[in-house]
Amino acid sequence: MPDDMPTLAADTALVADERPMIDVRAPVEFAQGALPGAVNLPLLNDDERHQIGIAYKQKGQAAAIALGETLVSGSVKAARVAAWRNYVEQHPEAILYCFRGGLRSQIAQQWLAEAGALRPRIDGGWKALRHHLNARVDGAARQPMMMISGLTGCAKTVLINQLEESVDLEGMARHKGSAFGRSPEPPPAQIDFEHALAKRLLGLPGPLVIEDESRQIGSVNVPLIFWQAMEKAPRIRVEMPLDWRLAQLIQDYIIDLEQAYTQRLGEEEGWQRMQQQLGNALVRLKKRLGDARLKRLQRMQALAFAAHEQGDRQAHEAWLAPLLTEYYDPLYRYHLQRQQEAGALEYHVGDWESCLAATRQWLAEQQASGR
Repeated sequence: MPDDMPTLAADTALVADERPMIDVRAPVEFAQGALPGAVNLPLLNDDERHQIGIAYKQKGQAAAIALGETLVSGSVKAARVAAWRNYVEQHPEAILYCFRGGLRSQIAQQWLAEAGALRPRIDGGWKALRHHLNARVDGAARQPMMMISGLTGCAKTVLINQLEESVDLEGMARHKGSAFGRSPEPPPAQIDFEHALAKRLLGLPGPLVIEDESRQIGSVNVPLIFWQAMEKAPRIRVEMPLDWRLAQLIQDYIIDLEQAYTQRLGEEEGWQRMQQQLGNALVRLKKRLGDARLKRLQRMQALAFAAHEQGDRQAHEAWLAPLLTEYYDPLYRYHLQRQQEAGALEYHVGDWESCLAATRQWLAEQQASGR
């Protein structure tokens, strides 16, 4: 195989510039996490990769390559080259990568070149560029951070997204951070979450504004070094009255959730899936709520769903209000007390608008000081 085929350094600028990428790894590898914006057009499917892996372990590289040439030949090879070429025709700046920038991406590059579409591959492949993306996340832990905290329903995510310097971890996790926060969209793989965070941070060299989160958000975890910096960062705490928070929760957890499900699954199935999700969320809190309180909230929730079908979405206040006052608010106040005992600095406490203004003031101060 020619050794003079073009390569590109595994530079995070490829991600920042949103270069189109072809991931030629097997689908099972791609599902575990890819580079941001990549499409999966594999050289080998999962079964072929498995067979070649066995041949490599038992008989060595030469035997594995020979088997690969047998499995991916004729019409199979032609179809895969055609898929790569079609993508390159639509995305002339596309680049190739495999796990380490080795044999698979070299083969794909050679076949593509023979088909008249020479494209570079990433030197060191997925592994090398992932290393640099992880380093960017760890490096961001040294940047100034402001955490936006507050009781459930204080629209903290809405607040941070008013600002160019925000890092929306919940958006990247596709989860609102509570038992009721699941999205109709499937959650990202842990690696994809980390890469999305790194991509966001590539464009944010200065102060950062982040919602106060637990390390685990849905099915993913915030990278440890970054989260430890979040824990030590100063906070702005939003305080809003219960009725305001309930209106926000009905919008987020009822109206928006119903719309997301019906758009994805249709009106009837979407409505059923929404009810199922909210009902299951209550059940997941059984150990903390206790049997009696769980059953009471389930009865209220069932009545709210019946009223909802008749057009009364506000009926959900009947179960959301006690859920806040009896469960989420005490849990948050305990968390807040622990933060205060640990010496966490609160920069400002106030209503939503004043907290937004205080956050902007903090950002201006940071930028003025050159941080």
